[in-house]
Amino acid sequence: MIEGLVDRIYECAFVPEQWPGTLETLSNLTLGAGGSLYIFGKDATMLTASPGARERAAGALRGGFVERGKGLARVLASSRSGFITERDIMTTDELEQEPLYRDFWRPAGIGSMVVTTVELPTKESLLLLFTRWLQQGPAERGLIDQLDRLRPHLARSALMTARLQLERAKVASKTLAALGLPALVLDRHGKVLAANSLIESLPKFVHWRAFDGVSFSDRAADQLLRDAIATVDLAEGASVRSFPVRGGEAMMVAHVVPIRLSARDIFASCAATLIMTPVTAPEAPPVELVQSLFDLTPAEARVARSLATGDTVEDIAVRSGVTLNTIRTQVRGVLEKTGCSRQAEVVSLLAGAIPSVRFGASPI
Repeated sequence: MIEGLVDRIYECAFVPEQWPGTLETLSNLTLGAGGSLYIFGKDATMLTASPGARERAAGALRGGFVERGKGLARVLASSRSGFITERDIMTTDELEQEPLYRDFWRPAGIGSMVVTTVELPTKESLLLLFTRWLQQGPAERGLIDQLDRLRPHLARSALMTARLQLERAKVASKTLAALGLPALVLDRHGKVLAANSLIESLPKFVHWRAFDGVSFSDRAADQLLRDAIATVDLAEGASVRSFPVRGGEAMMVAHVVPIRLSARDIFASCAATLIMTPVTAPEAPPVELVQSLFDLTPAEARVARSLATGDTVEDIAVRSGVTLNTIRTQVRGVLEKTGCSRQAEVVSLLAGAIPSVRFGASPI
C-alpha cells in the first residue's frame, strides 16, 4: 500500500481539488487507464476524474453510453459492499453487446473496469470507477483486494464531502442574505438545497412546490427558469441567465448563476444559485451592470439604455450613425435576452432598474 494514501483520501473530503491526483494514484494501483467519480440519481453526472481519463469519462456520459445497456443497472443493484469487475455482473456474451464496451471503450483501447458504489445521504449513488487497458485484461483478485481495503476510507471521505457540500449551500444562501439579496441554491434538477429568508418572503413572485421545488408566479419567467436549469450543465448554458419576473404590479430581475469550476469539482449537488434583484431605486443596479444583468452585447446595452431614456429607434439610429435595420436587430436581441415581448416592457423594466440620471455620461 502506498504510504500516506489513506491520509490523501481523507484530505479530498475537505480539499476537492485533490481528488484528480488521488484518483490517478489509485488507478496506478491497478495498473489502470484512469479513475473517475460519478453521481447517479435521476440522471448521471461526472464529478471529477484523473487527468488522463477526464475527457473519456465525460464523453461516455455525453454519448449516452453509460445508460444504454445493462451494466450500470447491475452495478447499482449489486449487493457486494466492495469493488467488482464487469465479470461479476455480466456474461461474456452480454459484454459483447454492452454499448459502453462495444462502441466506446474498446475503440479507445479500454477493456475492463473495477467499480464500487456508495449510497449518499441525498438518496443518490456515488460510483467510483477505474478502467484498464484492453491488453491488460481484467483486474486480478489481489488488486481488487487492495482497493477493498481502501474502500471504507473512500466511502467515509465521499460521505463527508457530500455533507460539506450541502453545508456550503446553506452558507452561500446566508452570505447572500447578509448582502441583502433574496437567493436560493438549486441542484441540477431544480430542487432547492437551501434558501434564505429574503426569498421566502416573496410570495408574489415565488411559489414553493412539493419535494423542495420552486416556481415563479409569472409563467413566462417560470419557463425561462426551467430553460436555465435544463442547460445549467451544458457548456453553451454556462453563462448567467437574467430575466424579468413580474409579481402583480411589481417587478424583479432573476439571475440564474451556474456554480462552476472548482466549486463543482466534486459532489456537484449545487448546480446554480438563483438571485432576485429589485428593479426600483434605490436598490437598483447601477448602469454599468445593464450589460451583465441581461447578458447583452455592448451595442445592445447602449440601445437598451437609450430606450429607457425615451429615445425612439430612429433617434438611436441617427445618433449612432447606423441603419434602422441594425438598431432593430439590436432591439430584437434586447427583447429576447430580457424575456420581454414588447419594446414598452423593456422601457418599463430598464427605467425602473436604472435611474435615468445615470445615462447622461454614457452617450450612445
